[in-house]
Amino acid sequence: MLTKIGQSKIGQGVGAAGTSLRVLGQAGVIRPYSPVVLARLLRTLKEWGTGPAGGYASLAIRTPDAVGIIDERGQLTWGELHRRTNALARGLAAQGVGEGDAVAIMCRNHRGFIEASVAVAKLGADVLYLNTAFSGPQLVELLERDRPQALVLDEEFTGLVGSADVPATVIGWCDAEDPADLGHPTIDALVEQHDDSDLSAPERHGRIIILTSGTTGTPKGAPRSEAGIDAAVSLLSGMPLRHGWRTHIAAPLFHTWGFGHMALGMLLGSTLVLRRKFDPEGCLKAVVDERCESIVVIPVMLQRILALPAETLDRYDLSRVEVVASSGSALPGELALHWMDRFGDNLYSTYGSTEVAYAAIAGPRDLRESPSTAGHPPYATVVKILDEQGKEVPRGESGRIFVGNGLLFEGYTGGGSKEVVDGLMSTGDVGRFKDDGRLYVEGRDDEMIVSGGENVFPREVEDCIATHEEVAEVAAVGVEDDEFGKRLRAFVVRTSGSGLDEAAVKAWVKDNLARYKVPRDVVFLDELPRNATGKVLKRELADRDDA
Repeated sequence: MLTKIGQSKIGQGVGAAGTSLRVLGQAGVIRPYSPVVLARLLRTLKEWGTGPAGGYASLAIRTPDAVGIIDERGQLTWGELHRRTNALARGLAAQGVGEGDAVAIMCRNHRGFIEASVAVAKLGADVLYLNTAFSGPQLVELLERDRPQALVLDEEFTGLVGSADVPATVIGWCDAEDPADLGHPTIDALVEQHDDSDLSAPERHGRIIILTSGTTGTPKGAPRSEAGIDAAVSLLSGMPLRHGWRTHIAAPLFHTWGFGHMALGMLLGSTLVLRRKFDPEGCLKAVVDERCESIVVIPVMLQRILALPAETLDRYDLSRVEVVASSGSALPGELALHWMDRFGDNLYSTYGSTEVAYAAIAGPRDLRESPSTAGHPPYATVVKILDEQGKEVPRGESGRIFVGNGLLFEGYTGGGSKEVVDGLMSTGDVGRFKDDGRLYVEGRDDEMIVSGGENVFPREVEDCIATHEEVAEVAAVGVEDDEFGKRLRAFVVRTSGSGLDEAAVKAWVKDNLARYKVPRDVVFLDELPRNATGKVLKRELADRDDA
């Protein structure tokens, strides 16, 4: 006879399975297949896993003739992708890549990024994604630290590699008239030179290593093994993406958010619409021309689209778009309302990090009622607010945000990890759950300043200033002050034609927040410095000499 504990665990398991089936059914993932196709799918996933190798191979079984990728070079079906990555895997093996090795990829959003990712996975090697905004010295430092066996990069980045000791280099995207002049083989050349028949699965499944997108110091590698179906169910529980949609991934594929949707597309059978570089109007044109139902962005992309002239925005009908998935940084001010007022209630904002993946999702209703909220934890995710002693604080009180789910990373490649308390991992942020049950992120725990004995989070001041109609962008940082210890300095980008001055900014904050939160300095800039994932480089701002 089952004990009560055993019955409880079985009940929880049945409930979880039921939730997963319901979410996957609503998304259209659960579909009828012939016994032959189903048997091939099961065998493929058993041998290759649920990562890029198995996921994309399964698409070649399910819908080989369906268009899988659309980029500046045209269309590629899932069957073509499968055959090309078989050949590319053999080509990389001939370049010395073997099971357990690492291959660094520094490519923009195009088919080569996906082809290299899948081919490396088919060899049982690890993929290390490099930020396309890395400087030459930073890139060389990372390559020397992580020692990849091969580097796949776009032609435009070849000059940055310098003296880095990488055994093999492959060109992912080539603009040269004669690729032979580059001195390195291209992906296309390796594909043409090698057999495209099916490979035998490696004994080891490769890992995905995504670099943290922090704005200070050298990025750390955050490896993650295959997340499995739970990762998809978690995201789909709070975001109504559907099977077979066309998805324009404008967010960088090398970042957690862009890669996450690339991976999700393996399950949903999404057609991935890619463009190498983000351009506000170009993004709208790609969405309309390719009939996309969803868009994957970072918040600064929304800002730049909304900054286009009204007559430009009027030329693009986004009524077909049902989901605009945003993540990577917080939605500033009332950006969510401005977007939805213009394009409809299709915006979903996800809060998380490279280390914990998804922690909370805010849908259109959440953002309508409270534009600054991070939303609610999705399925199979626990979020708690803890004090400095690791104890949970009462609802409404501020503390450190800790997350538990099946997607936590495995620790940095160079050693170390995030703080973990009772299986929950720190995000490095401070926030609270308010009475509406929603999570609110107040800022980084290392950004809080004490000014004149009062605690101030720059994020709250930024959100306040961002609501001013003459402010396009804003960032606030703490700087040293002889009298107060620290003081807040705000950097403001004005809207076109604005005459906003420092006194007006201070008065706006004074009218909306406590007096001690008014910035002591306001500096006006033409634009804020950002990294490739849209995060403001606050260290650069803090180091400026502007008074």
